[in-house]
Amino acid sequence: MSITTRPGRPRRIVISLGGLALGDGLDRQLNRIREVAPRLLEAIDADDEVIITHGNGPQVNMGQRAFGVAAPDDPAVPVMDLPECGAMTQSYIGYHLQQALGAELHKHGGRRHVATIITQIEVEPDDPSLANPTKQIGPHLTKEQAEAQSAQHPGFRFIDDGRGFRRVVASPRPRRIVESESILNLLDNDFIVIAGGGGGIPVIRDSDDKGCYVGIPAVIEKDYAAELLGDDCDADVLVFLTDVDNVCLGYGTASEKPLGDVTVPEMHAYLDAGEFGSDTMDPKVRAALRFCENRPDRIAIIGALGNAPQVVNGVSGTRIHY
Repeated sequence: MSITTRPGRPRRIVISLGGLALGDGLDRQLNRIREVAPRLLEAIDADDEVIITHGNGPQVNMGQRAFGVAAPDDPAVPVMDLPECGAMTQSYIGYHLQQALGAELHKHGGRRHVATIITQIEVEPDDPSLANPTKQIGPHLTKEQAEAQSAQHPGFRFIDDGRGFRRVVASPRPRRIVESESILNLLDNDFIVIAGGGGGIPVIRDSDDKGCYVGIPAVIEKDYAAELLGDDCDADVLVFLTDVDNVCLGYGTASEKPLGDVTVPEMHAYLDAGEFGSDTMDPKVRAALRFCENRPDRIAIIGALGNAPQVVNGVSGTRIHY
């Protein structure tokens, strides 16, 4: 399928990388990103304006586990909560992406630069999820460990999922990218921008100073954050690079059927029929639909990271459009 843009301007693309695609250790992550970088640059044209976003679930879990192990034995080590963990993982994943993409650009004489924006995303203070947290995060704990953390941090909530106790937090809807103007300024100056990592840092307006923001211990669904990046930055194309070639009907069954070109009404019908489960593919499909609905000349694509050049250019993966 041919991908067009608004007349008179370059194609603007948001590319979302899954956190699991980046590995779960520092060395593994950097090596994985070095493998991914050439495919990403092969996927884009010289004039494309590109925002890259990424997951950070494994990385946040790793950081919280490290601080959680050290904190009980050393009073100088705090338990690192989610806003700070989100900022830290955005930083070091962005640093690795900057290194890898920058090296590839230099190798091929590219004129572009790469920059990471630590991204805050505003949510509504009365979002219903804040009163009913259900998003599981962090490692599995014993009952005694969970009780100890609850005693130390009265706001922490835990549930037993059958394999142990995990912390649960809210997952509010993203409403506004706080740093959108900074992202647009970088795009205008030939930067590839890394932003919104891990769904961004959820923030609310400070009740005492409406010009300031306060981070909250919550997790924004990264696919919804990627869609908001596309909206707030007026992107033409939204791409989710995953570990599967296509969105499928009947996934994992004998009658599994991969989807190629799909219209927005068709995809809504599949979604309403419960075709995509509730964990990994469902939010991608919902985000893709919202992206297309907010500007009907857009296209959203879901496909395999290994086929990034073909996916980004609309010849592979599942292509959702009007």
